[in-house]
Amino acid sequence: MVVSSFRGIFLPGARLHVRREAEFPRGPFLLASNHISHFDPPLLSVASPIRIDWMAMREILEVPVGGAILRGTGAFPVERGGDRASVREALRRLKGERVVGVFPEGGIRDGSASILNGAPIRAGATALAAMAGVPVVPAVILGSDRLYRWRNWKPWHRVPIWIRFGPPIAPPGATGEDRADRQAYADALAAEMRRLCAATVAEFGLDAQDLPAPPRRRMEAW
Repeated sequence: MVVSSFRGIFLPGARLHVRREAEFPRGPFLLASNHISHFDPPLLSVASPIRIDWMAMREILEVPVGGAILRGTGAFPVERGGDRASVREALRRLKGERVVGVFPEGGIRDGSASILNGAPIRAGATALAAMAGVPVVPAVILGSDRLYRWRNWKPWHRVPIWIRFGPPIAPPGATGEDRADRQAYADALAAEMRRLCAATVAEFGLDAQDLPAPPRRRMEAW
């Protein structure tokens, strides 16, 4: 019901280009995406054929309207810097055959701070996948940062947004206790996300203007 509401909100003003390189796993998994705007969770939910329970920063969920909408999708809070309660809740949902969405960059990132441009990735998602014994599906979203400019919400404008889901990556070791192994897995995940970005750029002929930019620059440019 809530995802249907997202479609009603976003699809009139956005033109989604969605690619799935493989079928999603049967059963629980982590969906790991880059993060370029506050609009990413609902847009990725619209693009996904199955429900995603997002790990979202508490301050986002406390926004009166947007937070209520996200909570309606099953999103649950995580404290900045991480906390054990959110990890336990993520594990509980994964064990309940749910799909949990994470942003391993730890927040909105663009430019040199983005995984897509070679910035280091946090290993938290890797540890979570290891503890739950579930695969990780990498994803990339581009163009959603343009929605910070209000005139881009006009129905006839239809901002292009590109989303690509990659093949699932088997979970790391069951214990997830080896930091070196966790980081190697995280680095492989980051490399796969960069590959997905490059494939999207090549397929759609994107240029620098289509790639992630800071919200302030987007608001000034459009």
